Amino acid sequence: MAPPELRILALPVQGEIAVGTDLAELVLRAVEQRGERLQSDDVVVVTQKAVSKSEGRVVRLEDVEPSDFAVRYAEEFGKDPRHVETVLQESRRIVKMDRGVLITETRHGFICANSGVDASNVGLGVVSLLPIDSDASAISLRERLGELTEVRPAVIITDTFGRVWREGLTNVAIGVAGMAPLQSFAGQQDPFGYELRVTVMAVADEIASAAELVMGKTDGTPFVLVRGFAFEARAGAARELVRDADKDLFR
Repeated sequence: MAPPELRILALPVQGEIAVGTDLAELVLRAVEQRGERLQSDDVVVVTQKAVSKSEGRVVRLEDVEPSDFAVRYAEEFGKDPRHVETVLQESRRIVKMDRGVLITETRHGFICANSGVDASNVGLGVVSLLPIDSDASAISLRERLGELTEVRPAVIITDTFGRVWREGLTNVAIGVAGMAPLQSFAGQQDPFGYELRVTVMAVADEIASAAELVMGKTDGTPFVLVRGFAFEARAGAARELVRDADKDLFR
């Protein structure tokens, strides 16, 4: 058998994504411009920013009234109090506050900086918020692709998170549809006969991270087509990647 091969195709788009933009149409147009046709065993990777823009999950800071706490925190660390207030409103709880960094838990259960509130690539004085339900957003995009083509690839919505104890940022999956986000090797044996017991790979996160290598941050590439990965086809959800509190050694 030939060794496996993975293709990662950048799908740039022209112009800005606005509220109500049909992301499925943009994806298909970009796929066609690459001279490709969408296949059911493809994985379509989409940035959170594209999804949030299309769903209207953006906030103008001029419309935000900061709380006293947000004002005090912002003054101490040189932040915009309206941005701080938006972060607080989008959080379920504050995990850590130190040296001007806010690590929070979102309503989705994600632990990340600033509740995923981001001021990049949305315009001055505007911030984007995470989708209300990013798994539902992934399902919706997958179904819409099916309506337009009768092909339903897997869909991953990504965002860029920091990592505890490691420098640098990496893309992770915050929404998944059409594939298992985890792949377990428990019960299999390695070449030496050792039985694997707890090896579970976060394949949706790994695909998200690989896709970011061709997305860039300022290249106008909100979509990526990943072809050649043999995923387990099922409903799937990014919430499966969130560790339960009773298994969290650091909570």
